[in-house]
Amino acid sequence: MAKTFLSFLLLFTFHIPLCFSGESSSMESVPDLQNTMYNVVDGYPCVRLLNVSGTIGCSNPGRDKVVAPIVRFENVDEISEPSAILVSENDFPSLFARISDDISFASKVGGVLVESGADLQNKLKGFSPDQKFPQAEFAPYDNINYKWNPIGSGIMWKSYNFPVFLLTESGTKTLREFIVKNDDKSKSYTSNVAEFDLVMQTMRSGTHDSESCLKEATCLPLGGYSVWSSLPPINVSSLKKPKSIILTVASMDSASFFRDKSLGADSPISGLIALLAAVDALSRVNGLGDLSKQLVFGVFTGEAWGYLGSRRFLLELDMHSDAVHGLDSSLFETVIEIGSVGKGFSQGVNNFFAHTKGDSSPTNQTKAALKRAQESLQTENIKITPASASNPGIPPSSLMVFSKKNPAISGVVLEDFDSVFVNKFYHSHLDDLSNVNSSAVVAAASLVARTLYILASETKDVQDSALTSINVNVSLVEQLMGCLLDCDPGLSCELVKKYISPASTCPGHYVGVIQDEPSSTPYSGYINDVPRFIWNFLADRTSISREHNGSSNCQNGCNGRDEVCIKAEIDGKGVCVLSTTRYVPAYSTRLKFESGVWNVLPANSSDSMGVVDPVWTESNWNSISMRIYTIQVAAYDRLILFVGVILTILAYLAITVTKALAIKAMKRD
Repeated sequence: MAKTFLSFLLLFTFHIPLCFSGESSSMESVPDLQNTMYNVVDGYPCVRLLNVSGTIGCSNPGRDKVVAPIVRFENVDEISEPSAILVSENDFPSLFARISDDISFASKVGGVLVESGADLQNKLKGFSPDQKFPQAEFAPYDNINYKWNPIGSGIMWKSYNFPVFLLTESGTKTLREFIVKNDDKSKSYTSNVAEFDLVMQTMRSGTHDSESCLKEATCLPLGGYSVWSSLPPINVSSLKKPKSIILTVASMDSASFFRDKSLGADSPISGLIALLAAVDALSRVNGLGDLSKQLVFGVFTGEAWGYLGSRRFLLELDMHSDAVHGLDSSLFETVIEIGSVGKGFSQGVNNFFAHTKGDSSPTNQTKAALKRAQESLQTENIKITPASASNPGIPPSSLMVFSKKNPAISGVVLEDFDSVFVNKFYHSHLDDLSNVNSSAVVAAASLVARTLYILASETKDVQDSALTSINVNVSLVEQLMGCLLDCDPGLSCELVKKYISPASTCPGHYVGVIQDEPSSTPYSGYINDVPRFIWNFLADRTSISREHNGSSNCQNGCNGRDEVCIKAEIDGKGVCVLSTTRYVPAYSTRLKFESGVWNVLPANSSDSMGVVDPVWTESNWNSISMRIYTIQVAAYDRLILFVGVILTILAYLAITVTKALAIKAMKRD
């Protein structure tokens, strides 16, 4: 009751000066007052992540909100107290370089606000917060000091005990208007402040590594669901000798300094789009079931965080789980990975590099097939070149995991670079749609589709007419780029909404967390939009016609494990199709879910990848927000208090003296 009375009192006292100043006020309630006093600013937070040895990322330093005066980056030398530094995206790398190098300066940082800018890719020489050799601990060779990513600063792998937000365009506009408005009215006794609500539960509970936070339930493991599919579907009940498998893979997740701004347009989503377009092109080819080898496609998530998807995929194969039913890793003849291909277009030519693993017969066959596919695409100006022999080995890729698991396996990684990344914004929020070229993605998809057909045919005399009939749908590639790499139309595009009902419009390729017990048939509410779309898309494109009669909707269930239900989110009915498309859980191989609790397993010395597994987790939080407002500086408050005390004393003395004089005067009368 007292709180309500106080709120209305504040509203009344705030309303009076507006009336007397001649300003109109439409405030009718306490929320109106709050909206006038406080400006909520939209942004993308840097959050707290944990591993078995410590923490990275950002968080408020304690259990409370952080309130700090806003200071522009060019004025940081003048700050004497913890402040919220307002910095442009252009100066963001310089600020964090100084924070890393100057401990005294870092102690004065109360928070960071990064303004969004336009066309920054052309202004910056490059910005990558990742390491110079990303995830070098998983390399299947000794030279882990090689610099695949020479501009990598590594700042995203450090821990910061202050909040950091990348403002949206609207958030940047709100903040700028607020500062301009209040600078015009500025007085020496007021200050513009930012209030950060980025309190992580791991900070509240004092759990500062993955094992302790999982025990206290203050975090969740990074992970999600990968997808694999075969073309044509695998007949698991067939008595025929199974075919050798050509496995083509790509990644669906990226990373950046800011959790929800991880588009990864070139690295790795351009490769994902090329894979989806290649599957679409091959799905229109007749007679795939008569080919000598089986085509299988895998799209992994969690690759940016310890290769969670590919490592778990291989473990599920070892365990012969339901998630990989129909697959046998001993049948893998070669692995073809489509990496970063979105920047392959240069001076009218689409240039790609084949990074090969080993010099085995399957590897040489793959190189020959790539060459043959290139020749069939002469009019497309596509050039495929072997990667430099001076490279230490294959670049950071899922193939490194396959190679560590089985050194004898052959494989090729198709990339748009040779010895160093050409993507100057690797694992940065700036790796967006403007950083890739659709022509390069179409060219990569065309090259891969025809290469796979040549390899699966297992004949040196594949007819030119057969290859020229395999054509990538250019409009599909452009659709996928708009759906997966932009907010307009984003996941609300017609292609995505044909299969799923997306939870959000703007796509994000951060892996996320795995929320419940892992399953080969997970609840769709626990799967992110992008994996659900990929599963439906691949199940549709790799499906074949049903042979039995009857309704094809899923209301009465589909016929056995050979059939799956697609488009179920659209109308609640869905369509049953014959397709071998599966979800595979993606999370650390050192984690086990038991009785509703995640437990960290001890490292197995015989598992070289398990030994270096970071076991990434993400801290829980109650809410994340940021707002700005104006306050009176503490010195002014102290001055007002002092003046108030003096006035009170003087008033008391005046009353006392006046009273004494009055009494004296009365006695005289």
